[in-house]
Amino acid sequence: MTIELGTPAADAVGDAMTVLREWQDDAAPMQLHPGDIGWNHRFGAAETAAVVRTWSRDGRIVAVGMIDSPTLVRMTVAPDAFQDEEVARRLVEDFSLPERGVLPEGAVAVEAPSGLLLHDLLSEEGWGVDEPWTPLFRDLTDPVEHHGVRIKPIGPEQAQDFADVLRSAFGTSRPTSRYWHEMAAGPSYADARCLGAYDDQGGVAAVVTVWSAGPGKPGLVEPMGVHEDHRGRGYGRAITLAGAAALREMGSSSVRVCTPSSNVGAVATYKAAGFEARPEVRDRVRTA
Repeated sequence: MTIELGTPAADAVGDAMTVLREWQDDAAPMQLHPGDIGWNHRFGAAETAAVVRTWSRDGRIVAVGMIDSPTLVRMTVAPDAFQDEEVARRLVEDFSLPERGVLPEGAVAVEAPSGLLLHDLLSEEGWGVDEPWTPLFRDLTDPVEHHGVRIKPIGPEQAQDFADVLRSAFGTSRPTSRYWHEMAAGPSYADARCLGAYDDQGGVAAVVTVWSAGPGKPGLVEPMGVHEDHRGRGYGRAITLAGAAALREMGSSSVRVCTPSSNVGAVATYKAAGFEARPEVRDRVRTA
C-alpha cells in the first residue's frame, strides 16, 4: 500500500475534521484538535483548506497536519499508527523535502504528540527540540465551580470587542472583527462557544473560544485572552471556568490547552481554573 499526501479542497476539509474528532481521547497526549482547524477559519475557508495536509493509506486518513505558519506544521496520527514505521518514515520524508509542499528549506518545526515513532526517526535525522510547552488538562465529570463575574456570549455585535481583547492580550495588531465573523462562518463553529467576561462598566475584560470534539471527547481552549487593562483581577480564571462549563454542557469529558512554559502567567491562570499541568512537550526543530 502507498501512503498519499494530499491537500483537501475547501469542501473536503470536513473529512480531516471528522477523523480528528474520532482520534481525540482523554488518555491521548496533547495533539492537533479539530478546534485548531476551527480557529484557523478566522483566515477564511479557502485559506484554511490550503494549510491542511492529510496522509492516506488504502483510502483511510492515517495522519492530519495543519501548517500553522510557513515554517511550522502541527500534526497527529491515528491512534493505531503511533508506532507505524511506514507512516513515520513517510512523514519524515515529507517534512524533509520542500517539493512535497509541507515545509520549506532551512529552519522549520514540527509539533507532534508524544509517543510517536516519528520523534525517534527525526532524532536520527538530526532534528533537535525547541522551547518547552506545558499541556494542561481539566476533567469535566463534576460540575464546574461558579466563575463569579458576568459572562455573556460573544456574537456579531461583539466581534470588534473580541478582536480588541485579543490584540491587547497577545500584543499584536493582527486580530480584526473579521476574525470572529470568519471563525463563526466555519463549519466547526457549531461545536464551539465564544464567551466574554464583562467588568462593572459593561466593558469586555476577557474572551475565550472553546471547541468541542463531540460528547465524551476532550474539548479545547483556543484562544483565551485578558485585556491588559484588566489583568490581575481574576478575569482569566473566570473566563476559563465559563468556557469549561460551556464544554461540559456540550458533553465534553474534559478540556485541554497548551501554552509556552515561559508564559508563567498563563500557566498559573489555567491552574487556578482547576487545570492540571502535564509533563512538558517540545516541538521538533531543524535548524538548517
